[in-house]
Amino acid sequence: MITPEATDPAAARIVAKGLSKHFGDVRAVVDLSFTVEPGSVTGFLGPNGAGKTTTLRMILGLAHPDSGEATIAGRHYRDLQDPGRMVGAVLEANSFHPGRTARNHLRVYTAAAGLPDSRADEVLELVGLTPFARKLAGGFSTGMRQRLALATALLGNPRILVLDEPANGLDPEGIVWLRGFLRHLADNEGRTILVSSHVLSEVEQTVDRVVILRKGQLVREGTLQELRSQQSGSCIVRAPDEAALRAAVASLPNITIAKESDGSLRVGGATGAEIGHAAWVAHVEIHQLSDDQASLEGVFLALTGGTTE
Repeated sequence: MITPEATDPAAARIVAKGLSKHFGDVRAVVDLSFTVEPGSVTGFLGPNGAGKTTTLRMILGLAHPDSGEATIAGRHYRDLQDPGRMVGAVLEANSFHPGRTARNHLRVYTAAAGLPDSRADEVLELVGLTPFARKLAGGFSTGMRQRLALATALLGNPRILVLDEPANGLDPEGIVWLRGFLRHLADNEGRTILVSSHVLSEVEQTVDRVVILRKGQLVREGTLQELRSQQSGSCIVRAPDEAALRAAVASLPNITIAKESDGSLRVGGATGAEIGHAAWVAHVEIHQLSDDQASLEGVFLALTGGTTE
């Protein structure tokens, strides 16, 4: 049966409104609201423990929020007429019986969903696993398990995909393939895709929008262009004495400081001249000072306190 949710692309929207979830004294998610639009790939970002997986579980009806709600096409997940054809999800890539072949694993799910066995071979082809259809899942590499998990999510030809760290374990070729595959699903088929990831350089080449969490709370939501524009005026600064440089720059008003992977500092909210003058006044020797277009990693680090872990 084709449901109204499955036939209306504009209805394939994820909306979180005031989601909160506590585990004892731990506030995992706090008053979280955001929207994932159809025809886009949205990156769901945050350090470990930021509340990403808990939020995804609430969206999928696997955890009950203490307050607020999450809807898919205007309904709670449990109220969808045919959830398998509306939402495909991958929260982990290890839920396979090691003694089943890839094809037989998928056929278990096609039988449960009332789909023809032929659908298993179709999704194996989509994710590039046809040559391994008869191989036992227990012998799969991490990357192959990721592909099989994605194939499982695609069985019902869903309008929405919710993927938790789908690039984990993929080799460089697999990452390029995944990027193109997700972009095709969003750009050419109008699907709604929510992707949790900590590989920021990869996310930057894949997503249209980002939702950034820190300690269970939303710190920023928007397109990549919007985030970069809000971080305009950032500079890359390097000095032999990082502590002295931080102290000098900290004297400037309304700035952000994030440490880059190469050891330099990204300073937002001040011009190069202002940073140079502050260092000169403090007698801090500088080895590099340059304006820089904010990367997603730089924005993320500035917003979440300087860590991707």
